[in-house]
Amino acid sequence: MIWSARTRILLGLAVLITLSIVLSIALIRQILFTQLQQRVQQSLQQEVEEMQRLERGVNPATGQPFNQDSSSIFKVFLSRNIPVDHESFITLINGEIYKTSPNPLPPNINLNQQWLNAFTQFDRPAQGQHQTATATFRYIAYPLQNDGNQRGVFVVIHSLSGEQQEIDRAVWVAAYVFVAVMLVALFLAWCIIGQVLFPLRTLTETARSVRGMETIAKPLAVQGAKEIAELTMTFNEMLDRLQASFASQREFINDASHEFQTPITVIRGHLEILSQTLGDRQEKSHLGAIDLMIDELNRMSRLVDDLLLLAKAERPDFLDLDILAVDQLTEEIFAKSTALAPRQWQLISKASVRVVGDRQRLTQLMMNLVQNAIEHTIETDTIEIGSRLVADSVHFWVRDTGTGILLQDQARILQRFARGQGRRRSKGAGLGLAIVKAIAEAHGGELLLQSQPGKGSQFTAIIPVDAF
Repeated sequence: MIWSARTRILLGLAVLITLSIVLSIALIRQILFTQLQQRVQQSLQQEVEEMQRLERGVNPATGQPFNQDSSSIFKVFLSRNIPVDHESFITLINGEIYKTSPNPLPPNINLNQQWLNAFTQFDRPAQGQHQTATATFRYIAYPLQNDGNQRGVFVVIHSLSGEQQEIDRAVWVAAYVFVAVMLVALFLAWCIIGQVLFPLRTLTETARSVRGMETIAKPLAVQGAKEIAELTMTFNEMLDRLQASFASQREFINDASHEFQTPITVIRGHLEILSQTLGDRQEKSHLGAIDLMIDELNRMSRLVDDLLLLAKAERPDFLDLDILAVDQLTEEIFAKSTALAPRQWQLISKASVRVVGDRQRLTQLMMNLVQNAIEHTIETDTIEIGSRLVADSVHFWVRDTGTGILLQDQARILQRFARGQGRRRSKGAGLGLAIVKAIAEAHGGELLLQSQPGKGSQFTAIIPVDAF
């Protein structure tokens, strides 16, 4: 599949933006999770430090030190401190839960006896993070000690599951927003790219429309960025050179054709008079030489006429337009064709439609195609002629079962002075198909070729029904 530059640029932007969004969202999520871990760790550490200060202080009820009274320490601490959201306090004495904070543990955190025994075994502050099938939590266990003897354990637990879910929801919302912004950005980029590439499309359409001097457009307006403006100026210079080249070529063909026509006519006339005057007094070899020269002069005269015709094809007065009945024109062409050579002639179809065109030029177009088919077939081959209406155009076609055309010759054979290779090589000057192409294009149409070597060829002239 061949995509336009506009589409490729937009796809590149879409891939780049998508990758940027995915990486940004992943990075944001990781940063939020890291900040959550740091905040939770700071909160846990703060509660432990508060417990340490209380342990070293005095009992507000008695004014005396706690003297390793774990129950009193826990009681005062729980009365003074309220845990933040998602956080809970647990106090253990002799491996059993003494008291907990007012807000209970989240239901998805199940501290069984195994966990309680693990907390009791700590002889120094310990911290960690644990993940179960339903929850993730961090904890710090602080054992209250005196002379190395454990008397109680203070555990602060923070559940991360709820806050992690909130982060995930926020990340999804951000993802939806990013996608919406990306779609808007891509739409705006599509419009902007179209504006930037508009001069290139104009250049392409102008280049595609150039078929002759009359089809060369006026200089294009210089617009767009610096590079595109320079390209437009270079293209305008190329159009000027093309126009000068077309004009010089047409002038040369016109002048050369007219200059050749006069001496050819004079020489041929004198040879004909000489042949009639000498008559039987000349030897047959001399008369044969004169006839050969006359024949070659006739061929040169036809070549000059063809060159003049090609030169005139670009002129506005080349066509004598009229409303033509296609079915009647097709029958006339078929009748003329069958008299040219013995072949298996077939009239396949006739389009019942009227077309605006030049009867003489369209007849010349078809007869050239017929003559081309005759040159490359034998008596047992079939030549089919027909016309049909396709959409808003009439297709005139000639199909033969002759030698066909090599693939490498099919594009070249429609050019001036081009002839096929091998068995397809004709005796003409290579202007017949060029004339057909010029007549079709003068009617606003085109000439198509379908061919397979050894199986035959089909030439189709597509003529718009009303191109004028």
